Amino acid sequence: MKRVKFITYAGVLLAVAALFPGLHLPQYITGPVVNFTIILATFVLGTVGGVTIGCLTPWIAFISGLMPVAFLPPIIMVGNGVYALSYGLLKRFGLRGMFLGVGIGAFLKFLFLSYAVTHIVHAPPKLVQMLSLPQLFTALVGGVVAVLVVKSGYIKGDVLK
Repeated sequence: MKRVKFITYAGVLLAVAALFPGLHLPQYITGPVVNFTIILATFVLGTVGGVTIGCLTPWIAFISGLMPVAFLPPIIMVGNGVYALSYGLLKRFGLRGMFLGVGIGAFLKFLFLSYAVTHIVHAPPKLVQMLSLPQLFTALVGGVVAVLVVKSGYIKGDVLK
């Protein structure tokens, strides 16, 4: 039963995180929803589950044509993975740890993405702009909302326990 529950939660969370960008809403809406889903997945599925969701979403977006640039999925995968990992490592320290995990994860994601698009792949200016400071804000907003939802008690953590 736990395995079925895990697969169900993982499927729904992956679908939301991977397919929501297909609605073509502005970045300030899509970004927080995707980051919210990554943090929620980390809380519900555990750190490995959250990192996995964060790593799969850019590939699904690329395969489905939502992300037309082939060099972006690995970069976003690392950023999302660091974000989920930071939260996952600190969530066990209670509410403060959850907020700290979101903050540190958002900052590290922002630093990595900004560096990668300017120094590793030398992306066009518009892409550099999208993958720099807005990433910090969307990760913070999505993560804080996720922590508040978790704090509300409506969502139970780690479905494998």
